[in-house]
Amino acid sequence: MAQAKTKVLTTHVPLPMADKVEQMAARLERSRGWIVRQALSAWIDQEEERSRLTQEALNDVDAGNVIDHQSVQAWADSLGTDSPLKVPR
Repeated sequence: MAQAKTKVLTTHVPLPMADKVEQMAARLERSRGWIVRQALSAWIDQEEERSRLTQEALNDVDAGNVIDHQSVQAWADSLGTDSPLKVPR
């Protein structure tokens, strides 16, 4: 199996964060690099999902699939009352 090409990235992190990485690496019997790669991979996945959801929302706005502010405010104001409104659609 061919090994993936890699690139070294360098950053400064606060000492408490570096200490936690060291502790986790020892506890999991993994390298610091493995811990950082896992964290970076999770962050990238999260940011890509955030971008996808933002684009989806913008597409909804462009298509006119929105709920006016007054309807949302009336619904929110009704929560906790004896007769809450249905969720606006």
